[in-house]
Amino acid sequence: MSKKVLFVYNAHAGQERIRFALVDVLDIFQKADYEVTVHPTQAKGDASEWVKINDGKYDMVVCSGGDGTLDEVVKGMGDCEKKVPIGYLPAGSTNDFGKTLGIPSEFAKAAKVVVSGKPFGCDVGTFNGNPFIYIAAFGALTEVSYGTDQKVKNIFGHMAYVIEGIKAIGMGNMKPYSMSIVANNQLIRDTFIYGMVSNTISIGGVKLNGKGIKLDDGEFEALFIKYPDDPVEMNSLLSSLLAQEEDPEHMYYFRSSEIHILADQETPWTLDGENGGFHLEADIRNMRKHVQIIAPEGVKAFEEN
Repeated sequence: MSKKVLFVYNAHAGQERIRFALVDVLDIFQKADYEVTVHPTQAKGDASEWVKINDGKYDMVVCSGGDGTLDEVVKGMGDCEKKVPIGYLPAGSTNDFGKTLGIPSEFAKAAKVVVSGKPFGCDVGTFNGNPFIYIAAFGALTEVSYGTDQKVKNIFGHMAYVIEGIKAIGMGNMKPYSMSIVANNQLIRDTFIYGMVSNTISIGGVKLNGKGIKLDDGEFEALFIKYPDDPVEMNSLLSSLLAQEEDPEHMYYFRSSEIHILADQETPWTLDGENGGFHLEADIRNMRKHVQIIAPEGVKAFEEN
């Protein structure tokens, strides 16, 4: 019996590559006995709304686009009564979540993962009640992902993030953010230049040290970097970051399922690389295995504890 599949895609993501691969992708689905309904997104938030409108009508939802498109589909699925597996064909300029899952960036190979892979329960975060897939962040460099022109992203990919970030630092835009953080029944009070709560091994297209990171363990990886007092501290901090080493003197790193933050001033946040608004408080929670994502067999990020 044919599987009914809703295929939602963002035609403008990542140099509009999906336009040239759509026929091959649909052919792979057809050969796998999938009955496919295709919907190109029309505006921001359209993917989420389309998933909710079609609640219960399909056996699977497949999306293609950047991490933002996947984010919208996951948000829509969270509001559905009938939650079905989600397939993902990464098409953006960085595709952090796809890299973490081991999903190929080539459309045909990713489509074959959809038809032959296995659904795994993935953690989803909430930020003041709003879902996000893999990262909530503030501070230095976070404005780059949504502040960079889409055409620049398409041309330079993750290099756009790096270039724009260096420019921001050079212009003296690293602001101090004083705040209190409560996690694991402990209180942290300090001033930071950057903070992130994540569930990924790739950020801005750059692969991180993924040791011990799992997408289904119900915990976030949290990193908060202290504001350096002088150039010597800055150099030491940068050396630690480049080496991907923990540095207790200049940063806090921990795992937690719930994190509450109270800032001294309204702080700009990004959620999955998109503008998350300004907030004095941030209540961040992990919803363990909230959605099912189709991934290749044997993905270590999904090993059971």
